[in-house]
Amino acid sequence: MNVIKTDIDGVVIIEPRIFNDARGYFFESYSKKEFDEKVRPVDFVQDNESMSTRGVMRGLHFQRPPFTQSKLVRCVKGRVLDVAVDIRKGSPTFGKHVAVELSEDNHRQFFVPRGFAHGFAVLSDVAVFQYKCDNYYHPEADGGISIADDSLGIDWMINAEEAILSEKDTKHPLLKDFDTPFDINVDLYE
Repeated sequence: MNVIKTDIDGVVIIEPRIFNDARGYFFESYSKKEFDEKVRPVDFVQDNESMSTRGVMRGLHFQRPPFTQSKLVRCVKGRVLDVAVDIRKGSPTFGKHVAVELSEDNHRQFFVPRGFAHGFAVLSDVAVFQYKCDNYYHPEADGGISIADDSLGIDWMINAEEAILSEKDTKHPLLKDFDTPFDINVDLYE
């Protein structure tokens, strides 16, 4: 696998080695040994999958301490714009984001460490999205930042009229109104 560093330390894009032939393709989507060596040791404990239609936007979500989560995400059908926003108080990249297109064609994966809000927008008619988490989901620790926060400077590649959000996602605060439970010293991978 090829690991591509981004402008924010710890957030990486992963490109698998793909083997194509007349039958189709094969690739190793996850190897703990290789991930631990090339990215960092993480013990994933839960896999999730969602299916969404064009215009659906999910996020920007995170889990509050002590239930924080790192995520390794990928789109196995369709195409999404996936985004990680640094919400660590005191971080030199606080409020900055990394966006990457994930698709069934590019097979890329995106690693989002703890201390980041995460979300995606569906750019295809249908998208099936999978993610590995290194901590179990706890509804009482659920948190979010508004996906519509213009101060983040995210081009979601979706027209506002086209956007489909859950009721919960319409109620998240703007970053400026958010009291982050994370600081720069948080162990992002604990």
